Amino acid sequence: MPEGHSIHRLARQFNSVFAGRRLEVSSPQGRFAAGAARLDGRILVNAEAHGKQLFLAFDHDLFLRIHLGLYGAFDFGGDSSFLGASSIGAPRKVGEREIASDDDGAAYAGPPAPKGAVRVRMVSPNGWADLRGPTACEVITDAERAAVVARLGPDPLQQDADESEFVGRLRRRASPVGLLLMNQEILAGVGNVYRAEVLFRRRLSPWRLGKDVSEDEAAALWRDIVSIMNDGVAQGRIITTLPADRDSDTEPVPREDAHYVYQRTGLPCRKCGTAVALTEMGARKLYWCPRCQER
Repeated sequence: MPEGHSIHRLARQFNSVFAGRRLEVSSPQGRFAAGAARLDGRILVNAEAHGKQLFLAFDHDLFLRIHLGLYGAFDFGGDSSFLGASSIGAPRKVGEREIASDDDGAAYAGPPAPKGAVRVRMVSPNGWADLRGPTACEVITDAERAAVVARLGPDPLQQDADESEFVGRLRRRASPVGLLLMNQEILAGVGNVYRAEVLFRRRLSPWRLGKDVSEDEAAALWRDIVSIMNDGVAQGRIITTLPADRDSDTEPVPREDAHYVYQRTGLPCRKCGTAVALTEMGARKLYWCPRCQER
């Protein structure tokens, strides 16, 4: 499932290629036909992300709310002014992905015929975007958008996000911090990769209860999340290791060097050499170092 940095990159891409443009909106698959009819011919005002939720704001106070979930992905294409990744999303069998455009310079002749189950197609004079497989895709009002956001915790990637709100929400709970970081009502945007990596970076046991995390520890956890998620926005991928902790110094960072514990079961911890362990928490795989993150 895409984590918050990917959704913010999606919002940035929509603002770059579609904001201020009148769009043709359709549902080739048919499952979103009624919603597409409400948005067809309207202007996309702006796009914004809150955690894993993407909100596309159209004129007349209508919003397209999208949650990609485990299967959702966007494909993009267009002319030379239509820049950015050609695909952003999280097909379950592929894992989170972002593929840069490899346009060969051919003249733009409009969007291709829909391929597969395209839930929503958005088209401007310069390009197109196709959405497949989202968990949520609905047209809502501004008041309904505000209600969705109100149920979520602070988003570390928003400049006005409140550190103290996260600290308070975390420390009021008697659940393990490994579960709380995945709870979107505590913190919006963190998924399985960032959960494992930030807990290792802060040397916190995933089983430590939220109420037992000190205020200073919670604040440091927040600041580290802000840092590595902003790196994810800038780089288009999750890289949490420091150069000194990698096995090689090649660029771009190889996939096997990008993480401390995530998907490194049985491999030696980059800090202490203990075998990285794997268990399940919150119905998701949890990776951790039994020594560096001792209970």
